[in-house]
Parts: sequence; structure tokens; C-alpha cells
Amino acid sequence: MIVPILVGAILAAGILMVFVGLAQSQPVDPVQARLTQLGTMQAKNLEELELQAPFFERTIRPLARRMSGIGQRLTSTTQAGRTEKRLAMAGHPGNMRTSDFVGLKVVVAVVVAAVAFLVFGLLGDKILMGLLLAILGAGVGYMAPEFWLGRRIRARQHAILLAVPDALDLLTISVRAGLGFDGALAKVTEKMPGPLSDEFRRSLAEIRVGKPRREALRDIVGRTEVPALTNFIGAVIQAEQLGVAISKVLQVQSEQLRIERRQRAEEMAAKAPIKMLFPLVGCIFPSLFIVILGPAIILIMVNLSGR
Repeated sequence: MIVPILVGAILAAGILMVFVGLAQSQPVDPVQARLTQLGTMQAKNLEELELQAPFFERTIRPLARRMSGIGQRLTSTTQAGRTEKRLAMAGHPGNMRTSDFVGLKVVVAVVVAAVAFLVFGLLGDKILMGLLLAILGAGVGYMAPEFWLGRRIRARQHAILLAVPDALDLLTISVRAGLGFDGALAKVTEKMPGPLSDEFRRSLAEIRVGKPRREALRDIVGRTEVPALTNFIGAVIQAEQLGVAISKVLQVQSEQLRIERRQRAEEMAAKAPIKMLFPLVGCIFPSLFIVILGPAIILIMVNLSGR
């Protein structure tokens, strides 16, 4: 008798809980359901984009940002300003800022030190030598990005130096055709991709947001430090201050840069024989001496041994 009563009570309680749950459940909002679905899809898309990013962006940059705190403690304000200027001169490779670059230096130092200690200390069973080489490797690794950055700066300056004469010719033609100076700069950025066009594009963007043209052009000098471009920008700023026609200034500067380019080509041609002397003496002449004098030396040695 008691068992049927308990079973009925349990069934009644279960049915009551089902009805309470259905009563408290709210109807699903279709808009909210759609937003939830879009959020899930967006998360999946973001994850796929992160996986498609380069290795440097996915691993090295986050690690460099975490290690940047240690590097900033070792870097003074003057060194940070110098690093920021050098990164600007290199065109901010990889969109790196000062903190990213300092963190990268710390990461490279740690990796080089760890590899040196692993190879010479643990595998070579020379712990003391491994520690010394790890310290030396940390210093070399910390300075290695500076050499890499300096190489990027020199390559960018060389590319700008080669592009200045052609860009100035296009500026002169565009101004004579009736375009304003800003329009001519826009034409250069459109027709001549490269670091010089990137600098002009940045200056045009600064001018559009209200920065004076003189200051925008002067900033190019600080970010490039190319003498030919510095002279050209100085002449443009002076012409604007004195009210001289910009077309005449561009024509004079274009002729001067063409002369300088011809002189640089003649200088490189004059240096070519001197540069060729070292591989000739070190590689070609010894082979010629062996081919020419080798048989004669062998005959002399045979004749002397026969006596």
C-alpha cells in the first residue's frame, strides 16, 4: 500500500517540476538567437584570421610585448628616443614601435643565450664555459637587432636616393601640366610605389588633417636623412616662403639631381676596377699561376732530382 503511494507522489512531483520549468522558460528571441550565431561565427572567423597571420605576428610580437618591460628598464629616455627615430627612418618594419623593438631585443638575447648554454654547457659538459658563452651570446643577441635595423635604414635611404630624381621629374611635369603641388605629390604616390612615395603619402595625410605644409615636409627630412631629398625640401620650403614659382624651383632641382645622379654613376664606375682587384688577386691570379707555372715547376723538380 505504501509503495503505490510513494510511486504516485514521485510521479506527481516530476510532472509538477516539468510544468514549472515550462512555465518559467521564456520564448526564444529570434534577434537574440541571430546575434548569438553571428557572435559564434565572428569568433570562428577571428580564430581563422589569427591562424592565417604570419609567424612573427602570432608568436614573436606577443612575446616581445611581454618582454618589453624588462627592456624598457634597461633603456633610458634618450635611447628610447633614438630607437624611435631609427625605426621611423627604417619605415617601421613590421609596424614595430619602440616597446616592440626593445622586447624583440630581449627575446633574441634570451634565445641566443639559451642556445649557447645548451650547446656548450649541457651538451659539451662544460658548465662554466657555457655560462660565459651564454652571457656573451646575450650581449650579441641584444645588439643584433640594432645591426639589422641599421641595415634596413641604409637600404631604405638608398632606395629613396635612387627614386628622388625620377620623382622630381614627375613632379615637374605634373606642375607644368597645371596641377598644384599637393596634387603633383599625390600623382607621385600613385605612379611610383616605394619608400619615397610612402613618405609623401604620409605628409599629404598630415596636410589634410590641418598640419602646415612646411612642417609636414620638414618631418620627412627627419625620417629619411637623405641629402638629395633634404636639399629639395629645403628649396621648396624657401620658395614657398619667398613666393617664387614652384615650377621654376622644381625645374632647377630636377636638373641638379640628374647631374648628381650622373656623377654618382661615374664615381661607381671609377671604383669598379679597384673593387675588382681583390677577387682577381685572391681567386683568379692563384689559379692562373698554378695552371701556367705548375708544369714548369714539375719539370724543374724532375730535372733536379734526376741529377
